[in-house]
This record gives sequence, structure tokens and C-alpha cells, in this order.
Amino acid sequence: MLTRPQLDKYADVLLWGLTTSRTEPYKPGDVVLVQFDLAALRLAESVYAKLLARGLNPVPRLTLTSRMETEFYGKADEAQLVFQAPGQVELHENIHGAMHLLAPASLTHLSGTDPKRIATAAVARKPLRDILVGREERGEFGWTLCLFPTAGLAEKAGMTSRDYAAQVVAACFLKESDPVAVWRKLYEEAREIKAWLNALKAVSLHVESENVDLTVTPGAQRRWLGLSGHNIPSFEIFTSPDWRGTSGRYFADQPSYRSGNYVKGVRLTFKEGIVTEIAAEQGEEFVRKQLAMDPGASRLGEFSLTDRRFSNINRFMANTLYDENFGGPHGNCHVAVGSSYSDTYDGDPARLDATRKTELGFNDSALHWDLVNTETKRVRAHLSDGRDVTLYEDGQFKY
Repeated sequence: MLTRPQLDKYADVLLWGLTTSRTEPYKPGDVVLVQFDLAALRLAESVYAKLLARGLNPVPRLTLTSRMETEFYGKADEAQLVFQAPGQVELHENIHGAMHLLAPASLTHLSGTDPKRIATAAVARKPLRDILVGREERGEFGWTLCLFPTAGLAEKAGMTSRDYAAQVVAACFLKESDPVAVWRKLYEEAREIKAWLNALKAVSLHVESENVDLTVTPGAQRRWLGLSGHNIPSFEIFTSPDWRGTSGRYFADQPSYRSGNYVKGVRLTFKEGIVTEIAAEQGEEFVRKQLAMDPGASRLGEFSLTDRRFSNINRFMANTLYDENFGGPHGNCHVAVGSSYSDTYDGDPARLDATRKTELGFNDSALHWDLVNTETKRVRAHLSDGRDVTLYEDGQFKY
């Protein structure tokens, strides 16, 4: 579905994302994990060759197939659910970068699986993720991820495979003669918006749309991030707020697939930072189980806005990476329940230990689930000097 020239351009963009996502430059001999689904093999081959040409050491890893995942969650006993292969800790302590090439063949193969089993495995893997978070905070690790179009994704998004691939090509600017140059330009534009947002020193944010009336507290020593190379594509600008200051109603009009479950029309009510009411048009029981995964799963870990002028994505893509970057006529706002991003700390993240994270209201959880609202909306900030400023309206930042 992607031509060889497009695959090579995609690989170039991913290398730009990988190098941009890390504060320290890569050195010859650094180790980069390349984790890919089977359908993304051709893209993995292009990435592998380019990493070698940069003097890096790629470590390719094929992810579980849909059948393997079904067998694992269906047949694994309690010990097997939490089992970690020998060498995993050593690998995570020594890789300098990671590239994740997502190409799911199926989105619903785990629909009959008990979400508690999936949650048990996710919690067991969290210490590995914590290793990488710590190394990223020290500037020793960077990562990026992308999506490769598959027939399974196209089907669930209600598109032909050709149309779905066209959305990926458009979103990543792969028809441009030099897509990396486009990404560099967007990076600079986003940097100006982030500087403006960070200078405002907002005490609280108020989001209003037809079905949203939500107050979010950015929190002390926070900064806005986005377009950092971590996700390809990524047009969002986000922060991880102080979860304790969240109150009001949120509605995700954009459906989502998660762990084989289709969820639609999620409505959450927050009180004193915690979700107190849950409703969904479809998949409500699954939502409840996800938000009960651990104490942090029912708290806010991220608040994000996407400017419609940046993003070419105008269709539901049945994948969070794309849906959280939806442009369309009104842009989007999304929140994530679950874990925070420690790099939104306005200081040296390496000095941000667990105690300090708790003091500042950074949330901790094995869950991170983005829920997207694409309604027309207005976001106003209440500033420390008492003024109210409109940050975002009609799908774009008011910078």
C-alpha cells in the first residue's frame, strides 16, 4: 500500500523523530530497539538499513501476532501472565532508543478476554517502562512510534485499504519531496506556541463545548510539550496537569479500540481529581474495569489540544495515535486517564523522584488511555494575575 520511495521517506521521518525525541545526541554504537508488527516488515527493513548507515546498532524485535496474543491471554496461568523473559531488564537498562512500528492485523481479537488479565500483564510490565522513563529523564533514551496501514485498521475505520493508506501518507507528508523539512517547520511553529503557553502561567484551564464542562489545574512547575518526535504523526500540544485539581464533565465523542474492545461515547465526571461517574454508549463495563486497574487509573494524566491547521487527519482512524491528532473542522481536545508524563516537569526531570512527583500531583498508573473530543470548543485560562485569556477556539490556538 506504500511505495518503496514512500517507505524510505517514512523511515527518514522516523529517524528524525527518534533523534528529535532525545535531549542528548546519539553516538556511533548506540543501541536502538526496533519493535514491529509483522505487517510492518517492509518499513522495519527500511528503518534497519538507515540505522546501520547512521552507525547505530539496531535490535529488531517482532511483536506477538494476533493469534499469539489470543493464546497468551486465553491460556496463560497466573505465573505466565506476569512472566518477564530473561534479559528484559538488561535490555531496557542499555538501549539508547526505541522505534515502535504499529501494524495490527486485528483490533478485536481480545474482545472476549477478561480485561483483568490484560491489566495484570500490563502492571507486571510497568517496572520495565519505569526503567525507560528514568533513562529518558536523564537524557539517555529516546523513542518514536508510528502506524503502518493494514486491512484490519481500514475495516474498523470504515475505509478501503487504499483510502486508509492515503490518510497515513497525507498525515506524515510522504508525498512531499522532503517530508523531514515539513516536520522541522512544524516543529518550529509548535515551539513558538509552547513558549507562549508556558509564559502565561495559567492557574486553571476551563474547557467548554456542547458536552464538556471541565476544569483542569496545570499545576506547579509544569510546561507544555508537543511535536517532539515521539509520535509520528503528532500535532498535539499537551501537559500533564496536577490531577488533584480536575473537576467537571468530559465527553469523548471519538470512539476508540482498546485491548480488543470497541468503546464509544465515554462520559466521565471528575470530583476532587478522581472520576466519580462513568457512562458510555458502548463498552461501559470495559471502561469501568480499565479505570479500576490501579489507584491512578481514575485520575487525569494528560491534557492536550491539537490545532486543525497542523493536521491533515480528517477521518476516524481506529487508532489512538491518529485519532488523538485529529484535525478536521474543529481540531480536538483529548485527556488521558492514567499515567503522567514526567518530562512536562519544568525543571530537571532526573531530579524528579517519586516523592516529589506525588507532591506536585503527577499521576502514576499502569494505564494511559487517551479519550478524544472533536466538538467545537473554547478553552480559557485563568492566570495568576487574575486575567482570563482564551487559549484555543474554533480548532486553533489563539496565539
